[in-house]
Amino acid sequence: MKKIRTLAIALAAALAVPAWADDSIWKWAISLERSKEARPVSLPRYADECGSCHYAYPPGLLPEASWRKLLAPQALPDHFGENIEMKEAERTELLDYAARNAADHSLTKRSRKIVASLGEQPAPLRISEIAYIRRKHQKIPEAQIKGNPKVKSLAMCDACHTQASAGDLDDHSVVIPGYGRWRW
Repeated sequence: MKKIRTLAIALAAALAVPAWADDSIWKWAISLERSKEARPVSLPRYADECGSCHYAYPPGLLPEASWRKLLAPQALPDHFGENIEMKEAERTELLDYAARNAADHSLTKRSRKIVASLGEQPAPLRISEIAYIRRKHQKIPEAQIKGNPKVKSLAMCDACHTQASAGDLDDHSVVIPGYGRWRW
């Protein structure tokens, strides 16, 4: 009987947590959705529009402020050298999706590490500007990235991360074209 009462108290306390939890760590602790990897892209329009030119980055790899800069109307005529033309409703849909799923709104371990590494710096426009991302790739010889015609830069996540389309950017899925499986 004492075990049942203890269990009931623990369950009641766990269910009460959302009522007094102020944010982040408590949401993460009680979330059934927490995982290590970034959530894969789930909006077909985002995958189609962004993926038509480059890897459609999971929104959890950048903070909301970055997505707001990247998808601002004035940014689209020069989106990394490309003129992106889209209807306002489509732009708004993509921005809303990216902002809602941005790193600073995600409970995944990778997104939390990205946000922590940003500190007080301004919102980056490139994933390759994030300290956490640079640190994760610092041991890879430059010739295997920039000197590799099949990779070219850290922006080409899916060139080496074989499960990138599923949101899995972990070390175990890395195969560098022309070099094979990466050994950390």
